[in-house]
Amino acid sequence: MPARLKAFLIHLLGSAAIALITLGLVFVVWYPAPLQAALGVTQIFLLLLAVDVTLGPLLTLIVYRKGKRTLFFDLSVIVLVQLVALGYGLWTVAEGRPAWIVYNSDRFDVVQVVDIDARRLDQVKPEYRKAPLTGPLWVGAVRPEDPELRQEIFFDSIAGGSDIAQRPETYRPLAEMEEAVKARAFPLSKLSDFNEATHVQQVLNGWPAAGAWVPLMARVRPMVVLLDKDHYRVLGIVDLKPWK
Repeated sequence: MPARLKAFLIHLLGSAAIALITLGLVFVVWYPAPLQAALGVTQIFLLLLAVDVTLGPLLTLIVYRKGKRTLFFDLSVIVLVQLVALGYGLWTVAEGRPAWIVYNSDRFDVVQVVDIDARRLDQVKPEYRKAPLTGPLWVGAVRPEDPELRQEIFFDSIAGGSDIAQRPETYRPLAEMEEAVKARAFPLSKLSDFNEATHVQQVLNGWPAAGAWVPLMARVRPMVVLLDKDHYRVLGIVDLKPWK
């Protein structure tokens, strides 16, 4: 096998291995299904990853020549550029990853890292001060008792800024919101008002414990959070429409 082709294949295999690890981190840990569709990250990140994985090995194929004096420098630059591009893509995806899934009044809101309002971190409980690195966590949000803070949130929200869901100082354990969730939950039959009945049934067949649902608001595609029939606790997210 020609040395140039061998170098190309080694570089390609190494790039593919790193890509697989990256895919696992992004689509299994940070954006567990179906949140990657709800936030619209799939196509953009896969395109970036495909370009990064193929471009590096192709450049190696072009510049590689056995005995070339500057070969080590050339390959080092290629690898460095490839890693910088991958790092930038990962940083962008990490900033947009879902950190909290927040129950807010009558729905769940997906709160991405970039949308977290950190102006009052001194008032935030320790467990909510940092966005989790191991995937989104479920919490509830309650209206603050402080009238000054309530007013601040109100004016921020009507001006297009952060609302309660983006304010970690309002977070509480989701278990404390059980009665509120139960009071605003919809029966499963209502899903057929917004989705084809056959599709709804196909989806629900995988969730035999489901007995109710509430909407999930996300940046690109709203979805549905299924609740168990006994305690109205969260079972999971399904790709169904919560409204027309």
